[in-house]
Amino acid sequence: MILKQHLLFALYSFCGIALKVTATKNKGRGSQGQFPITQNVTVTQGETANMTCRVEHNDNTSLQWSNPAQQTLYFGDKKALRDNRIELVRASWQELTISISEVSLSDEGQYTCSLFTMPVKTAQAYLTVLGVPEKPEIDGLPKPAVEGDQITLTCVTYGSKPAADIRWFRNEKEIKGAKEVNASGKTFTVRSSLQLQVDRNDDGVAYTCQVDHVSLASSPQQAIEVLEVHYAPRVEITHSLTFPQEGQYLKLECVSKGNPSPDPVIWTKDGGELPDLDRMIVEGRELTITSLNKTDNGTYRCEASNHLGTSSAEYVLYVYDPNAFEQNGPDHALIGGVVAVVVFVTLCLIIVLGRYLARHKGTYLTNEAKGADDAPDADTAIINAEGNHAHAEEKKEYFI
Repeated sequence: MILKQHLLFALYSFCGIALKVTATKNKGRGSQGQFPITQNVTVTQGETANMTCRVEHNDNTSLQWSNPAQQTLYFGDKKALRDNRIELVRASWQELTISISEVSLSDEGQYTCSLFTMPVKTAQAYLTVLGVPEKPEIDGLPKPAVEGDQITLTCVTYGSKPAADIRWFRNEKEIKGAKEVNASGKTFTVRSSLQLQVDRNDDGVAYTCQVDHVSLASSPQQAIEVLEVHYAPRVEITHSLTFPQEGQYLKLECVSKGNPSPDPVIWTKDGGELPDLDRMIVEGRELTITSLNKTDNGTYRCEASNHLGTSSAEYVLYVYDPNAFEQNGPDHALIGGVVAVVVFVTLCLIIVLGRYLARHKGTYLTNEAKGADDAPDADTAIINAEGNHAHAEEKKEYFI
């Protein structure tokens, strides 16, 4: 039955061509200015592609679309290839538009629009099909990792066309990986590797592999893995009092960081057990000593451990007598030092001022002596000295 349909269509096409050739001959040169116009089309795999062929000033000459295998898809408004994905959108003497739904990579290629003049005129349109990359996967993540380990994270995505791009992020900050691209038929497999020296700061960090591709527009695909790192504990002791006094209570906290969490912690005093459990209360990581006294003086040690190691910290306690704080008045040594500095500065000022006054007084006496020989009194002597001084200045100016 199918063979019969193809034969009938071939016969129809042949007769149609013969009729059009005759009509073209009768019209002479009128059809020589007719050319089909097409455009290249790019579509994402799985979507619909519309192929349009137009002719300006057509003289009722038929249009035809053919696929890359040169199979006729539509001749005018007549469907030639039995493919349910191919539908007629618009057919007229000036336009033939068809649609191909659920486009696959095998549909890619050069399509031909033919205008059945004499001779037949053609135009090509290339259909490009974008291969959508698959959701990426991250491999090589140990669960958990151990501080100091060298690990390699690998992100892979399949089926992209053209080859996709892979980007790495540590939390929100982008970091660089090593990219590798391999062709697989019409599509590409893309891998990116990231080498890490793991430390405790990586614990809880999210590593993101992001795939960017033209077919994904503004919605890139991602894979996220949160790194769990095991590490030995580190310990420090915090205290509630700076100067603990007798009668007060003191709280010591053992701050330990490790993974797994180092619970419980162990408190000791001077290398042994806590001596007074009635006043020395341990609750979780805290040690509280109530009603401090001099017997509590000593070195307190906190120790925390997990399967990766042990860490400890020490706090030296000295209990002060509250009466000593009350008897201590103002800091006399400090006050004495300030007073000494003030006295020293004052003496320096007096000495400098005395030298200044003595120098000016000597000048006065010298000037008076210069005019004293010929002057009847002290005032006249000073005036004479000033005159002699001015005369000396005139001489200086003359010699210069």
